[in-house]
Amino acid sequence: MLSKILRHKESLMELSPVKTTLRIALVGDYNPDVIAHQAIPLAIDDAAAVLDLTADYDWLATPELTNPEDLVGYDAIWLVPASPYKNTEAAFIAARYARENSIPFLGTCGGFQHALIEYARNVLGWHDAGHAETDTEGRMVIAPLACSLVEKTDAIELRNNTLIAKAYGKPEIQEGYHCNYGVSSEFASQLERGDMRVTGWDEQGEIRAAELLTHPFFVITLFQHERAALQGRPVVLVQAMLRAAQG
Repeated sequence: MLSKILRHKESLMELSPVKTTLRIALVGDYNPDVIAHQAIPLAIDDAAAVLDLTADYDWLATPELTNPEDLVGYDAIWLVPASPYKNTEAAFIAARYARENSIPFLGTCGGFQHALIEYARNVLGWHDAGHAETDTEGRMVIAPLACSLVEKTDAIELRNNTLIAKAYGKPEIQEGYHCNYGVSSEFASQLERGDMRVTGWDEQGEIRAAELLTHPFFVITLFQHERAALQGRPVVLVQAMLRAAQG
């Protein structure tokens, strides 16, 4: 009986080995002057070193991402900051592909915003969902913040027993921002109608993070946690994404 169990375990390991080399798609228009873009490679390299694996990453400029097939073969997808994107549709393609195919996904700042718009359109039925920075018609999922968060640091309260709370290991965190837009009050009241859950709030109760319950790792934040890498601090959400991508 024991030998049969061991053979079964060995066969499972052969079917789904833990990956030691990962391919990460960084979807966004790389700009060396953007602080988050300076931080992202450092965050990935540090997380890979902690997990003792190799993480290769490709910057996919949004004009070049026109089809979901462009993302086939990547173990994780990160929709990065610095929007408006040159090709907004590429952001929606990336978020939808990761969501529908259970690919580990991070969205930060603009990535958070566009992942929510994609979810509103294709899951909640808000076909006219828009972004106030670029759209003049439709229902705004993303609206101007009451107070700008450009180069600001703020406290975020995390929901217990969530992927983000487990990654940080504490109920409250401090992270930096570079944005003027967040979740509209109209969409905030509708966001949890499906499988998306709010997982982080600021001190005023404004939404700052969310994740999908039905996905192995789909975590989005308005704040730019990757900036910690520039200060030599570990970026725990990147570690969590890579760990999920290992299988």
